[in-house]
Parts: sequence; structure tokens; C-alpha cells
Amino acid sequence: MSFELVQHLQRQLQARLIETHISWVLLDGTHAWKIKKPVKLPFLDFSELATRRRLCEQELLLNRRLAPDLYLDVCPVVGTVQAPRVGAPLPTGQPDDGSAIEYVLRMKQFEPGALLSERLAAGRLDAAQLDSLARRLAAFHQAADRAEPGSDWGSPARITQPVDGLLDGLAAHGCEAACVRLRPWLQAQAQQLHDAWLQRLAEGRVVEGHGDLHLANVVVLGDEVTAFDCIEFDPALRWIDGLNDIAFLVMDLLAHGRADLAWRFLNSYLDERGDHAGLPVLRYYLVYRAMVRALVARLRADQGGQDAGPDYLALALQLTEAPRPRLLITHGVSGSGKSVVSGQVMAQMGIAGAIRLRADVVRKRLFGLGPGAVSSAEVAGGIYGAQSTEATYARLLALAEVALRAGWPVIVDATFLQASDRARFQDLAQQLALPFHILHCTAPEAVLRERVLARHARGDDASEADLAVLEAQLARVQPLLGHERARTWVVDAARPWSAQVLAAQWLSDQVP
Repeated sequence: MSFELVQHLQRQLQARLIETHISWVLLDGTHAWKIKKPVKLPFLDFSELATRRRLCEQELLLNRRLAPDLYLDVCPVVGTVQAPRVGAPLPTGQPDDGSAIEYVLRMKQFEPGALLSERLAAGRLDAAQLDSLARRLAAFHQAADRAEPGSDWGSPARITQPVDGLLDGLAAHGCEAACVRLRPWLQAQAQQLHDAWLQRLAEGRVVEGHGDLHLANVVVLGDEVTAFDCIEFDPALRWIDGLNDIAFLVMDLLAHGRADLAWRFLNSYLDERGDHAGLPVLRYYLVYRAMVRALVARLRADQGGQDAGPDYLALALQLTEAPRPRLLITHGVSGSGKSVVSGQVMAQMGIAGAIRLRADVVRKRLFGLGPGAVSSAEVAGGIYGAQSTEATYARLLALAEVALRAGWPVIVDATFLQASDRARFQDLAQQLALPFHILHCTAPEAVLRERVLARHARGDDASEADLAVLEAQLARVQPLLGHERARTWVVDAARPWSAQVLAAQWLSDQVP
């Protein structure tokens, strides 16, 4: 009956129909009219008309947090199934006259090709858009309502419950073999992460987030990139760790073969949010999100849809088999290309991934500044002074240890001009019995000065180093020692180099 209603509305609105496993969406060229299917699934129940209205209104309010201009109102559908018409918008929470036979959420229709999933397929998704999205989501999570310490939201039981449901659902859809491999890993991780989850909750990292941040739920609107279509039907899927939210998009980029964009987006978010301490819980969330999409694909197939998308279940299994972590530090003065080279190496790390810790970002955070903020202190004697530099390296060391112990390869992007600083990081790698390498970046002094001047003029980088800082660095840089050179790769700005080759060498522990 409901699909017949949708067909008549489609003809009346002269609209194109898009169908998901839980909704119908009619696109008339100006508006998108979203109708919830009267379905009852293991994770939601839309079977009652009153519930569908309530959840339409909830969806409207929740999505206005990130996309206020996109979500317009909720309207009743009146008349009959064979002759329906859309009535006037309803005030939220106000009773109607009882004539509604359905409810529809009205949105602005965005341009074709605006979804990140469409842009990725067309080869038009660029890293700058993901950087913009990372900043927006970091601000969203910062401002979002937080679960109180001791709340049920974000508790270990709340985290593992949907995972158990996914395992059952996937097993029921013929994925028993994969579930046999996934279940013990997930159970072991749940035990290992129990205290970390409680700490995340106590620290206010569990927020009322989005809950469904895959590529088809992010859109480019003019100069902005934002998420829409958040989870409205189950608050437990929305009140989650911010890294659980972010993990969905990271995972989806990995599934679509864009590990370069996945790790760039993740690291941009971590830099903005300053949440590297949460890295121990990230891999669990990546696996969970892959399982979500794997089950959604199978539910869609049950309804007659065809799925030619990625093999999310295979990705989930891959993610449980993390490669050995390893540590790479850079060496070189400002303008030598450390951030460019380390960023490109990070992009070539494939499924293994890499966490990049940037000294310029960590340094600013010690002063209460975000990556894009400009310090008010005098650069040479303020954030680049001796005490702040010592504090920066101490913080980098602590964060590197957290990430390495969590199983992630780590790149520390800093000048490392002093042999004593390099030794501390080499000692950390030795304590953890992990590979350690140095990436030495060099360029002629004229090129260094030109780069520093240009970057300072643009003001588009976390680094605020100017020529005075560069001159001070050149005066005190300590060359690499003999035992360090044995584990060093050199990138000379005057010679060709390959990030792909460097990443492969790093992953294979191959010395120069």
C-alpha cells in the first residue's frame, strides 16, 4: 500500500525516485521529499504512522545542526492512496487534524554529483574538501552535547551490543565463516578496551554525533562540505564517541580504494580535535563500521536491490590483521619539505595507515591554539622558544607512544635538530621492539628561504616559522650521527624522489 502511495506521489510531483533499505526519496528538481518505509527491522521499527511522523520531526531537528539550510519542514500527505497530495507544513510537535495518511520530510534538492560518493566515483573528490569536512566535524563534535560521566551512552555494553547484533545479522545472511573469524577478535578487543571506553566517556568524548557518516551522506554545497541524513531512529547509534563517528568515513574511503584520502581525512580531524589519545579505540570502530555497511548491503539485497559496491566484510577482516607498527621521524629545518614528504608517504601507506604527528600542530595546541590559529606571542621568543620546544617534543613523544601501543605506524613531523631529541624517539622504538627510521629532508639555503617566505605570506599552514626562526635553526642544527645515517632515507629537493618507494621501504623495514 505505501509503495503505491509513493508511486502516485511520484507521478504528481513529476519526480525521480531513489530507494534505500528504509526510505523512499522523490526528487522533483527543487525539493527532495523523503518518506520512511513502514518496515520493521532488527535495528528499527517504522511500522506505525505516528512513529514515522515523530521520527521525521526528529530527523529535521537533528540534521539542522550540520545542514540547517538543507532541511526545511515536515508535511502531511493527505487525500487517498490513489490521489494523495502534500499538505501544509506542520509545526513540530503540534497535533494535526488526523487526516494524514503519511508524512514526508521536505528538503532542498542539491545538485547532481554533489555527494562525496558521486564525486569519488567521478574522480572529482579532492583532499582539500576532506580537510574542510574534518574541520567542520571537529567543530561539530566540540560543540555537541556530551554524555555525562557514568551515562549508559558510550558505555562498554552500549558499544558491544550493536556489534553482537551485526554478527548475528551477518551470520543469518550466510556470512558464518567471516563471523567465526571476526567474533573472537571483537571479543578480545572489547575486553582490552573496556577501561579505555570508560575513560573516553568520563573525559566527555561521547557526544550526540551523526551516527551514519558514510560517503553517500556527505555533500558539497557551494563552498561548504557537510554531512546530512544522521541517525534519528535510535539515540544509541547517535550518542557515540566522536572517533566512532569519524571512523565510518575513514572506513568507507578505505573500502573504495582511497586509503590516501582516508588517512589524510583522519589525520586532519585528529589535528583539529586534538584527540590522538583516542587512537587505541579507533581500529575497533573501523571494523564495526565495515560490518554495518556489509549488513546494509545484504538487507538491501533482500528488498530486491543490487549491490555492486565494495566488499565491506573483506575489509573488516583485513582491518583485524594490523601490520606491525613502526616509527619514522623527520629531520630538517623549516622549508626543507618535511610536511610535504611525510604527508605523501602517509598517503601511500595503504590499508596499514599511518598517524602523522606534526610538531607545529602540537606546539600550537600547547598554547591553546588550533592548527589554523595565529599566535599572538612573538614567534622567536614565544611558541618557538626553548621551553615550548622542549614541551613540544615531550608531548610528541607521549602521543607517539600512545599511537604505537595502539598498533599504528607513526610519522613524527618535526625538525629534530638536536641529537638528544632523536635519541629519545629511537629509545622509545627500542623499548617497544619496533622498527625506527629517519627521513632527512634537505634543500639549498636559497630554496629554504624562498619556501619559508612564501609559506609565511600565504598563512595557510600550521607553521609560523619565519626567516628569523630559519636562521636560528640553521645555526644550531646537529647533523645526523653515523649510527643514525644507517637508518636514514634522504629526500633532496634538487633530486627526484618517490613517496611510494619510501612507503614501501618503510613497511618492509628495508634500510637504505
